[in-house]
Amino acid sequence: MTITLNKNDKELIVALEGRLDTLTSPELDAKLKPALDGVEKLIFDLDKLKYISSAGLRVLLTAMQIMDRQGEMKVRNVSTEVMDVFEITGFADDLDIE
Repeated sequence: MTITLNKNDKELIVALEGRLDTLTSPELDAKLKPALDGVEKLIFDLDKLKYISSAGLRVLLTAMQIMDRQGEMKVRNVSTEVMDVFEITGFADDLDIE
């Protein structure tokens, strides 16, 4: 998986490409947590994300809990396959999806 972090002042855009699963979610978690310091708006760009597992959902949930305290989190460009996972798990109701 490719993780691209683009921070501009208090906004962080996280672009994910590939599969967010048990093998790759620890890498995202390790990169994301320190990058959230001072961020008020977090945007996940999932345009090139092909798959997300429960491990990936846990990383999103953790980010959402952090951003609930310090700002807002949005999810953009969600593929049909990933949206199906969000809907089945109930994440579609909790995430701010654009």
